[in-house]
Amino acid sequence: MEAAPAGESVPQAQVSRLVEDVLPQGCWRDDDYLWLTDRTRRMVEITDGYLEILPMPSRGHQRMLAFLYSAFQAVLRPAGGEALFAPLRLRIRHGKFREPDLLAVRDARDARSGDRFWTGADAVVEVVSPDDPERDRVYKRDDYAEAAISEYWIVDPGTETVTLLKLEGGGYVEDGVYNRRARAVSLILPGFGVEVGDVFDAAGDE
Repeated sequence: MEAAPAGESVPQAQVSRLVEDVLPQGCWRDDDYLWLTDRTRRMVEITDGYLEILPMPSRGHQRMLAFLYSAFQAVLRPAGGEALFAPLRLRIRHGKFREPDLLAVRDARDARSGDRFWTGADAVVEVVSPDDPERDRVYKRDDYAEAAISEYWIVDPGTETVTLLKLEGGGYVEDGVYNRRARAVSLILPGFGVEVGDVFDAAGDE
């Protein structure tokens, strides 16, 4: 298989063939997934034996994530908490791992925040990817509820909104959908909030 020219991404079909060359889809176990993701810079997720290779984030995506990371850390670190950003594996359950854009815990010593992967968090953030918005808006909403994560932030550059979801009765309910003139405030992280406009302004011109 020919390598992609420098600066160009490898088409998803080629990536899928590379995966199949290692182990057929449907046959990947947790240990196989961990072995693979220990050896690649690509973000990869798994659901019941099937891998999904995620697209590389854009510069704007990374700038928004950097802004949010700094904002989370500014509040969490003095209080003994921690925020970390992708790539970092989160095990939803046996057979399913996700790689949230950002994970946060109120206590950096939280037993769920392991060295190799996390088994939970107090809050997660996803910046919606244009290749498949439903991944972040729908599927990961179900996944993070399954993992009992108390708060899920969906940052959507397409609509310039931040949706704040809180866990109730095993599923998420919307606390609010905030536009760029509003301030989104965490329900579980005391003192944490961001001006939504500042999040999207951080992306700059792509």
